[in-house]
Amino acid sequence: MNKKALIVWGGWDGHEPEQVAEIFNRILLEENFDVEVSNSLDSYEDVEKMKAFDLIVPHWTMGQIKNNYAINISEAVVSGVGLAGCHGGMCDSFRNNVDWQFMTGGNWVAHPGNDGIEYMVNIMHSSSPLLEGMPDFKVVSEQYYLHVDPAVEVLATTRFPIFDGPHSTNKAVDMPVVWTKRWGAGRVFYNSLGHHADIVAMPEVSEIMRRGFLWAAEGKTLYKELGANLSTGNVRAYTGMGDSQ
Repeated sequence: MNKKALIVWGGWDGHEPEQVAEIFNRILLEENFDVEVSNSLDSYEDVEKMKAFDLIVPHWTMGQIKNNYAINISEAVVSGVGLAGCHGGMCDSFRNNVDWQFMTGGNWVAHPGNDGIEYMVNIMHSSSPLLEGMPDFKVVSEQYYLHVDPAVEVLATTRFPIFDGPHSTNKAVDMPVVWTKRWGAGRVFYNSLGHHADIVAMPEVSEIMRRGFLWAAEGKTLYKELGANLSTGNVRAYTGMGDSQ
């Protein structure tokens, strides 16, 4: 039986969400996923329907999400549904929702120099084999500076600073570009590359996303093994979801 994926795109048009969603759809179809593509956040309304997917791919920038929708996504991921995305479509989606940021593992704060910065993406030799065999590569795009959860496993980095600014008086830092995280039984994957569709279409970036999709979509196997100890009913109490802010 084919795995099932949900792609939800929208928000700021500058990130070319529809075009990026088309690339994601192509990658998943090539891997024999049954794919549902939506441009409405109402796709997150039915938590039981979301739990039937193996993978959720959000690509929505600078929007606002209903709190119960964020809870539904979290509960689906806790149950083993994978969550995988890129750039501002996942880690600059809902700036007023800290629960979303907690689940995804980070949030965008700056891109010094804006678009057109040439920089290296350095593949990490970590405990994860996910990007094994991939070489370092250059990209000309936005270089994302993020606030990152220390719990993530970093798979690729980029060196700051390249463009001068107030951050430059600090020592050089290696900023995560690609990471993984666990959320209950769910697998979370993020890649900060992807400002425009042409960046996502780069062979290196498409390959990173392909591997990330496949890895994240295997979370239900872990849930079957550990589900008795990972109750989705604890999501609200654990994260504070549903509390007034």
